[in-house]
Amino acid sequence: MSKYPLLTVNHEALKSNMTQVVSWCREAGIDVAGVIKVSSGMPSFALDYEACGAKWIASSRLEQLQRARDAGVKIPLMMIRVPMLSEIEEMIEVCDYSLESEFAAIKAIEEAGAHTGKSHNVILMADLGDLREGFFELEELVDVAKYVEDKCDFVHLAGIGTNLGCYGSVMPTKEKMEQLVSYAEAIERAIGRQLEIISGGATSSLMPLFDGVMPERVNMLRIGAISACGPKEDLRTAYGRTEVDCMRDDAFTLEAELIELRTKATHPIGQLGVDAFGQKPKYKDRGMRRRALIAIGRVDYGDTGDLFPETPGAEIVGASGDHTIVDIEDCKEIIRVGDIMRFKLCYSSIMRLTASENVKIKEVGQTEI
Repeated sequence: MSKYPLLTVNHEALKSNMTQVVSWCREAGIDVAGVIKVSSGMPSFALDYEACGAKWIASSRLEQLQRARDAGVKIPLMMIRVPMLSEIEEMIEVCDYSLESEFAAIKAIEEAGAHTGKSHNVILMADLGDLREGFFELEELVDVAKYVEDKCDFVHLAGIGTNLGCYGSVMPTKEKMEQLVSYAEAIERAIGRQLEIISGGATSSLMPLFDGVMPERVNMLRIGAISACGPKEDLRTAYGRTEVDCMRDDAFTLEAELIELRTKATHPIGQLGVDAFGQKPKYKDRGMRRRALIAIGRVDYGDTGDLFPETPGAEIVGASGDHTIVDIEDCKEIIRVGDIMRFKLCYSSIMRLTASENVKIKEVGQTEI
């Protein structure tokens, strides 16, 4: 059986990036919840985060968190997608913390806790305008917080949090972080004690930290993407943040085999309809050019814009489900059928490749249990 396509996981690069993230946050009095969903929940990813100083391991999938625990992770586990009612009992068995924004789920957690005798920590989510999960009205948020504090024996109100940028592309500005703190303080006045956690978002919330405008009360960030991707993560490409340039971009590398080499037209010939995914791409006619066909496709990695060829002069021009087309006309090196092409990756391609049954995974430099 062929060993390609092959995804190599460089744990030394991962740990270098994770250590940098934890250091940035620690200097600002912030603890890190290491999010492992970017790696499809690889247990070794969780062990690296634990070794580098993360205080929680977090994911949106219970099976990923269970694998982390089975691998020997000892720090608390956190569910960061609001749970389905059908998985509440499993969640409180697997997880120590969860993000919550639905009153029905909180009541179900209390009922399950009463049945099992196990207490569970919740972080109530406030929607500050990104329009994904979270209580939209402060009054409702405070009412639910007070209900948990006064009426629940098996649900502990650990804090509040927010998510920004994942749906509505709302940026984690100083004003948004101050709004989150003001919501926390409103809850604290209602329940008569200080919350342990104010969770200020995900990787994008490093920006107010870099700018020195993160409120002191924000003491948790939930971070995964930048540790896996390094400077190719959106903080650099979308927002131009040079602070991340010190991070490594070789934590995940894809290798795929070249299976055809031809000089072909660059514009399809004939009446055009839709491609394999039901879309109508636009093609640029550049004449006849030399092309390589690679044995991996969008089924495995998603969008071609999420792969970055390491071969100088190589350019991905398109793909179907199982094939990727690379223009090599401007490459100086000799390229032959059977050669292996290497690609750097970004968040979404890493997530898909680690979940693909067609991609072999090689890990080097793992953290020992």
